[in-house]
Amino acid sequence: MNTGCYMQPSKMIHISYLLLLVFSPYLLGFPVASNQINNLNKLIKSRGSESPPYADAWTEQDVSNLSPAQIIPQQGSQQADKIDSLPGQPQVDFDHYAGYVTVDQHAGRALFYYFAESPHNSSTKPLVLWLNGGPGCSSFGYGAMEELGPFRVNSDGKTLYRNDYAWNNVANVIFLESPAGVGFSYSNTSSDYTTGDKRTAKDSYTFLLNWLERFPQYKNRSFYITGESYAGHYVPQLAALILSENKKTNQTIINLSGIAIGNAWVDDNTSLEGMYDYYWTHALNSDETNAGITKNCDYDTGNFSDTCYRYQGQGDGEYGGIDIYNIYAPQCNGITQTPGSPGSVNNFDPCSDFYVDTYLNRAEVQEALHVRNTSWSHCGGVGWTDSPTTILPTISQLIASGISVWIYSGDIDGRVPVTSSRYSINRLKLPVETAWRPWYYNEEVGGYVVGYKGVVLTTVRGAGHTVPSYQPERALVMISSFLLGSFLQLQQNIL
Repeated sequence: MNTGCYMQPSKMIHISYLLLLVFSPYLLGFPVASNQINNLNKLIKSRGSESPPYADAWTEQDVSNLSPAQIIPQQGSQQADKIDSLPGQPQVDFDHYAGYVTVDQHAGRALFYYFAESPHNSSTKPLVLWLNGGPGCSSFGYGAMEELGPFRVNSDGKTLYRNDYAWNNVANVIFLESPAGVGFSYSNTSSDYTTGDKRTAKDSYTFLLNWLERFPQYKNRSFYITGESYAGHYVPQLAALILSENKKTNQTIINLSGIAIGNAWVDDNTSLEGMYDYYWTHALNSDETNAGITKNCDYDTGNFSDTCYRYQGQGDGEYGGIDIYNIYAPQCNGITQTPGSPGSVNNFDPCSDFYVDTYLNRAEVQEALHVRNTSWSHCGGVGWTDSPTTILPTISQLIASGISVWIYSGDIDGRVPVTSSRYSINRLKLPVETAWRPWYYNEEVGGYVVGYKGVVLTTVRGAGHTVPSYQPERALVMISSFLLGSFLQLQQNIL
């Protein structure tokens, strides 16, 4: 007798094609590490199971039930976390810190952070939290070491070079590895490695409260949350929790001013619709496949037929062995750079994952970061138990609160493309207040921007899924404008 879970035939077809989506790079002979694409694909695949790990859209009640948070004394921790120097780093003109913040004493759950202060007027610059997605991928390995952090790793895996367009030029930036089980973050309770959106939001909030006790000089600073990919869940959910807790007079007030999410997965149906439309409009799918998807997939209801799944799977197989993060980028072939040669922030190395992995697993690096001996990887093996299929109601709540909401998109990402972002915003039915137009930097079009009532949508031209990796200067211009609360202008002095 088969004691396994029964699965309807339509769901089996859906899963079979999504398995092809996840594993096709292996079949084509390309090396693939556990990354944000694979983890997101796994979550999408799980939507077709009999007991999918998703939940209804968040409500105010859901958010309120996540408190209270634990506050732990932090005396002396700030100085203990200060980094003297990372192995192989160039000389810098800013202070940086790293360490653990306990978010659950009983379970022994602690989250790792890296914090880079601004070299320019750090005492007046805003505070920015960066979160990577997955779910279950590292904001330190990706965000700090390959995207917007002050350093990137050379191909020798031993030395660092400076990112001149790091976001700490315009803000004080925290990179948080969340949830426990990701990167250096850990728990002494093994069941904690099965988690989901709600615990991730609560732990991130608890982290912030304790981090602000550790760094009290930032308690009244303007605070922004940013992130990409599945952080399209993390960022709005954490923001909603902060706003809810701010209403309670007995809780620490966090001065949340805005959120910015990049190439963000915020709604299953619009994200999938935008993804397959992008494939066809960028010559990654055939006319026949596109016609089959258009005819048979009802994205308004999310009720997909077996024929819809078949055509979607056909589309997933047609784009071939490319980097779907950036459809025009080269693949890592192991010989992109001579070992030990200096890297360039203006020419993103597709093998960077491997350099970062080597660097962060060096014993002297882990000692400098004040972490326990860890087998570090970009994405953790965490299990996911709850994930709303849409975050749009939460984003609507944030719009109504009056905080700044930006959605940005690298325009050559095929996984969560700009079409997905546009379709998601269209579901909000917001009036346009400032018409679509190009924005410029260095006498070139840096992207395009449109202002809706409560939301700004901007693209970054020539950027893939991880926007600051591929267009670091344009990404810095974009985030600077977000922090200034202004649209991207025809100006050269924004930095």
